[in-house]
Amino acid sequence: MNAPEFEPTAAHAAARRHPPLDSDVFDALLEQLTGEFAASAADYDRSGDFPHANLARLHQHDLLSLTVPAYLGGAGASLPQALKVVRAVARGEPSTALVLVMQYLFHHRLQGNQNWPRELRQQVAREAVRDGALINSLRVEPELGTPARGGLPGTLAARSGDGWIINGSKIYSTGSPGLTWLAVWARSDETLPRVGVWLVRRDTPGVRVGALWNHLGMRATGSHEIVFDNVFVPAEHAVDIQLPGAPGAGLDALGMAWMSVLLSAVYDGVARAARDWFVHWATTRAPANLGAPLASLASFQQTLGRIDALLFSNRVLLDATAHIERVALDEAPLVKYTVTNQAIEAVQLAVEASGNPGLSRDNPLERHYRDVLCARIHTPQNDSVLQGVGRAGFAVR
Repeated sequence: MNAPEFEPTAAHAAARRHPPLDSDVFDALLEQLTGEFAASAADYDRSGDFPHANLARLHQHDLLSLTVPAYLGGAGASLPQALKVVRAVARGEPSTALVLVMQYLFHHRLQGNQNWPRELRQQVAREAVRDGALINSLRVEPELGTPARGGLPGTLAARSGDGWIINGSKIYSTGSPGLTWLAVWARSDETLPRVGVWLVRRDTPGVRVGALWNHLGMRATGSHEIVFDNVFVPAEHAVDIQLPGAPGAGLDALGMAWMSVLLSAVYDGVARAARDWFVHWATTRAPANLGAPLASLASFQQTLGRIDALLFSNRVLLDATAHIERVALDEAPLVKYTVTNQAIEAVQLAVEASGNPGLSRDNPLERHYRDVLCARIHTPQNDSVLQGVGRAGFAVR
């Protein structure tokens, strides 16, 4: 095992503001945060404002640096530990949870990427610990769409003196109002172009917001278009650029497992919040012609049973995959497919059973339904997962 590149100081140890990750006290903290975030979730949904206050609360408890390695001052959290936090946050306010997932995924992989200069890797990690600085990858473009389906980025990096000049735009830039660092996927202007990541500070001149995020659900993610207009990037911030198709590009199997588990947990959390509302509503709603709560009816009991069966399946699958047990790493995309589709089905069952109250904007179930449908847009999307699994299945026969 390699020696740590950076030794933690006493200040780092003193700065840890959460109890041990696997303690009852930590679980109580997460439950408290769930309640706090749920109380303001409807306001964020209506306004589309970015949840700066929620993220500040997470930083207050050192939860934005959870997957930063311990030797850099973070918690060095495992996937099961990160899953526990994402579940709690998502059950309260899922847009906050999605921003958190992107932070966890990036820092989980960052220190192992030797293509980045060591000092820059450490700087990004230290700022996450000290300041709660957020980072995310900006990859999707208006013309190209998702890069998961192939193609080269239109965003162009041109050599200029001791650095690069970047021009282009990125859409669906989750967390953009709160990001400190933008990991911009672009191509060089070289005769044989290289493709990869140029690391840009959000406050660099020439970085601006374009089209605003105005979506059906997950409305507080701040996933605006970000435009780069002659943005200067120092040479050392061309952190991971390679020829297209070079070995090591993209997520490895372990990275895909982390993404599949944590991303799916966001939407499983939404479904659990919807389930909670449905239970409360059916328990307290007693029509005059019935003389008893709706929860006393066999049909409502069966509906809740179906919902709980779906969420039980999700819990078992997420926990097993988080511990890398009984699920091969190359099966991780199926986890995303299964968990998110079962989350959608669970919320649909609650909507169907509750009728008009479930679709009323006066009640949270309508918001949960809109939020959970957004699970379908994340890579890998359903058709890609099924085609990949089917192709692999036919290949072994």
